[in-house]
Amino acid sequence: MTQPEPRSLWASRLGFILAAAGSAVGLGNIWKFPYVVGQNGGGAFVLVYLVCILLIGLPIMMAEFMIGRHTRRDAVGAFIQLQGKRSPWTAAGWISVGAAFLILSYYSVVAGWTLDYVLRALRGGFSGLPAGEIEGLFDGLIADGPRQILWHLVFILLCLGIVIGGVQKGIERWSKILMPVLFALLVLLFMNGMLSPGAWEGITFMFRPDFHKLTPGAVLEAMGHAFFTLSLGMAAMITYGSYLRRNEDLLGSSLRIVGLDTLIAVMAGLAIFPIVFSVGMEPGAGPGLIFKTIPVVFSQLPGGYVLAILFFLLLSFAALTSAISLLEAQVAYLIDERGWGRKRSTSFLAGLAFVVGLPTALSYNSLAEWTLIGERSFFDSADLLASNYLLPLSGLLISIYVGWFWSGSEEKEELVAGGSGWVYPLWHFLIRFVSPAAIAVVLFYKMRETGLFTWLAGLF
Repeated sequence: MTQPEPRSLWASRLGFILAAAGSAVGLGNIWKFPYVVGQNGGGAFVLVYLVCILLIGLPIMMAEFMIGRHTRRDAVGAFIQLQGKRSPWTAAGWISVGAAFLILSYYSVVAGWTLDYVLRALRGGFSGLPAGEIEGLFDGLIADGPRQILWHLVFILLCLGIVIGGVQKGIERWSKILMPVLFALLVLLFMNGMLSPGAWEGITFMFRPDFHKLTPGAVLEAMGHAFFTLSLGMAAMITYGSYLRRNEDLLGSSLRIVGLDTLIAVMAGLAIFPIVFSVGMEPGAGPGLIFKTIPVVFSQLPGGYVLAILFFLLLSFAALTSAISLLEAQVAYLIDERGWGRKRSTSFLAGLAFVVGLPTALSYNSLAEWTLIGERSFFDSADLLASNYLLPLSGLLISIYVGWFWSGSEEKEELVAGGSGWVYPLWHFLIRFVSPAAIAVVLFYKMRETGLFTWLAGLF
């Protein structure tokens, strides 16, 4: 086995913040956040979501950065260094790396849809078509296995091309390009939304709390989304934390990342809802909001051709910045624990993710009859397993370990190094009591809601 490569570090604080924010800012912000807000009553949901970000998401993000920087290892190696190779706590690392791999395999397929829609928008594919035909374009796409596989491959190759360049010359360099462009695109769409006839209605919908619509299920949805949107529990933040310099202010950097992630999610909502209201459409349209409803809206608006291009470019860039962190989390494992070189690790894992993602691309066509968990398709089963079970389980284990079993002096040392030692008592209380309790509730709710207990009982 060859010796591991010397560990790279981020060249600048800005590069780290943009890369970590890019990991957090993904399709969850621009695709999922608007429609879950729409389905759960708007302003009251947003308020609960913001509280959950601060009380649950931020402490766990800081904990993952601390683990990574303290050990200078990947997610699996970090727990091996902290507790030993035979420790059961290494399960937290394995689960997070496994979740990163599984998510990348199907996330790439979804990202491929955005690339397909960018090309379609460039060709003016939404102009002059009736609403029913535009909505049918998405059904045609997911029914076309070869086309999905092609875009899946293109997206995986884009990820490979960035990650193979390394931390500074690959991930950091491209994050400094992709994130400013992503934000510029979002600002243009946000300004368009604010100038549309539905601007005030959209603002009211986003920010006026209606607690009558805030059900217990909506609160748990807000808690779960606050965790998922920050890329927690998927090895990415531990890995990115391992490239941090010792004097980096973990609290300050985490607040900037959380703030940027939340800002983009809110701006996405304010870009989408006003134009949806402008043409009298339903804001709680569910997952089809992005690929069915929004193209119909663009086809009815002046300048809709340009807006469609900007919007789907935005989605593509958001997907790419998240996907490279998922791939890097896995690459770091092979480099640190197996001694592989970066080129070999990246090429192998990208190729494997492409192969494992093929059943996802075929889930609604050639393999439509193939079901797994609870009669769900391969795609839905993979997403269910990763998003609803593996990520919260990994986050729960990490928060319990850091809150109850890791040395308090080492934790405090990591905060003191960046000048944030004063926050240790509050952070430690949150990571010890609030975060694990909240995640445990969400995990149990997701297991019950998705029928896992019923499915497991049926197996026996």
